[in-house]
Amino acid sequence: MTKQNLKYYLKNKLSKKELKFVPSSFDVVGDILIFSDFPKELVKKEKIIGNTILKNYHHIKTILKKTKKYSGKFRTPKLKVIAGEKIKETICRENNVFIILDVEKVYFSPRMSSERKRIVSLIKPNESVLVMFSGSAPYPLVIAKNSKCKEVYGIEINPIAHKYALENIKKNKLENKIKLFLGDVRKIMPKINKKFDRILMPLPKGGEDFLDLALKYIKKNSIIHFYDFEHKEELYKSEEKIKSACKKYKKNFKILKITKCGQYSPRFYRVCVDFLVD
Repeated sequence: MTKQNLKYYLKNKLSKKELKFVPSSFDVVGDILIFSDFPKELVKKEKIIGNTILKNYHHIKTILKKTKKYSGKFRTPKLKVIAGEKIKETICRENNVFIILDVEKVYFSPRMSSERKRIVSLIKPNESVLVMFSGSAPYPLVIAKNSKCKEVYGIEINPIAHKYALENIKKNKLENKIKLFLGDVRKIMPKINKKFDRILMPLPKGGEDFLDLALKYIKKNSIIHFYDFEHKEELYKSEEKIKSACKKYKKNFKILKITKCGQYSPRFYRVCVDFLVD
């Protein structure tokens, strides 16, 4: 579904002025459509818009709008049902796996699907991979299913996300390749006491505060994937965060690649910095 398609279906239900405000930013997670920034000019027409989508896109069962952006300890949104079934749990499919989650209680971005696929393409046979902040386990699932890695460890502090993650590895029959842990990474990683060939840090915000842990538990000549949000004119700041951490902990590093993997707002990008620690 595109903004232009939606405008077409709404042309006889909204005025020309109202059509200019038809939202262009939305995500589809399973059978749920989520408007991330619903315009105030169309609040009185939200039910008409929602019901129009349901009528023309039969795979969509619920329409939600974000009333509060990602916040709190678990970086989850507040969502309101504007049309359809009053449910927020769904099952989506991406990269050959099924992911069950509650879109209001678990942080999840379908826009990262291609980034997860990119990471899979980099993984070599028999690697031990760690995913910090693993959520409902999209990264562990996609990696375990589509690569020849030896094992994937995931650590998540949100108990609801962890519950879904356990359900997901069972549904995808990946219990033998994925090991999941509930708790704070600072407390869990010393208990695991293991070094990894590859560490992913897909935290929505504040990942730089955990670079010290990643540097401590990465094997020599291995790769860390650090995720960050930066202004388009200041992407270099992500590299500076890595440089600062490596200098503090006396680690040599080499930036391999900086990938734009999503847009948070018109001028802010989510980036992934792949860097080698030697």
